[in-house]
Amino acid sequence: MAYEQEQSGWSVSARIAIIDDDKAVRTALRRLLRCAHHKAEAYGSGREFLKDLGQHIPDCLVLDVQMPDMSGLQVQQHLSAIGASVPVVMITGHDEVGAQEACLAAGASSYLRKPLDRSILLEAIERAISSFAERRA
Repeated sequence: MAYEQEQSGWSVSARIAIIDDDKAVRTALRRLLRCAHHKAEAYGSGREFLKDLGQHIPDCLVLDVQMPDMSGLQVQQHLSAIGASVPVVMITGHDEVGAQEACLAAGASSYLRKPLDRSILLEAIERAISSFAERRA
């Protein structure tokens, strides 16, 4: 992660990958993260993200739980299976019984319901990155 100094102090500039099948959500989240001084890449599917993973390992994932073809939980499990440790913030617009528990048990740092509150999402991302960095130190 790169640290950039702003007038108000220090802020973290992280590379965040957004994986959501809804283009409007991807666009809105990318804008929000860029306004928060993060580098944001957006992917329309888990497979698209995994195909690009070797070239661009993010500092954090914002990952939709329910997507066609490959769910967010399947993406998270695939990352674990290949030994790619990346903090994950799961998001969902269709909360199902047991989904939160399954995602958190698989290693997600947060599970947020849409519509997302921007400050809560940004805090969840910062917390995920900080916690991950502390574990690796």
